[in-house]
Amino acid sequence: MINQNTLTSNENGNRPISRKMAEVYAQVFNVSAGWLLYGEEANSSRMAIPLVSWVSAGALTETNTVLHDEDAIRFEYTSELDPAGDWIALRVQGRSMDKISPEDSIIFVNRKEKMLVPNGCYIISDGDGGATYKRYRPPNKFEPVSTKPEEFDTLTFDQGQEPEIIGRVRKTVLSL
Repeated sequence: MINQNTLTSNENGNRPISRKMAEVYAQVFNVSAGWLLYGEEANSSRMAIPLVSWVSAGALTETNTVLHDEDAIRFEYTSELDPAGDWIALRVQGRSMDKISPEDSIIFVNRKEKMLVPNGCYIISDGDGGATYKRYRPPNKFEPVSTKPEEFDTLTFDQGQEPEIIGRVRKTVLSL
């Protein structure tokens, strides 16, 4: 919700727009925060991706919102993603993928990409509400990509016991 006094003060130039408020205004008015703050031209390749939850970069962990983008916490804006994809963003918790996606980074997952590709990184579910982030190794392993791989298990599935692929991770962003 936007406070009317804050909006008026920002519009009149009596109060500078904070980065946080620029993100709020950007969502409400369908413009970029960069345009509001710096006058940057709109970039048609930028996409608003719903940040829906977090995902464990460790063991399979209970999470019930990993599939539901209508429950978005907020939107992450990024470019260089296939506009034909079905995208969600997730915050990484844990260190089992820290060589690729350090803890607290945001990953962008294409839910349309479910075909397993060697060395591709995926969000997988066990079908019972557990989900994790791992790299696929044929024929049936999902492994950590960590600075300390000995601390984390590789998930191996028996033939016929395949995990549900939620989607392929295509981008990682870490804000410092």
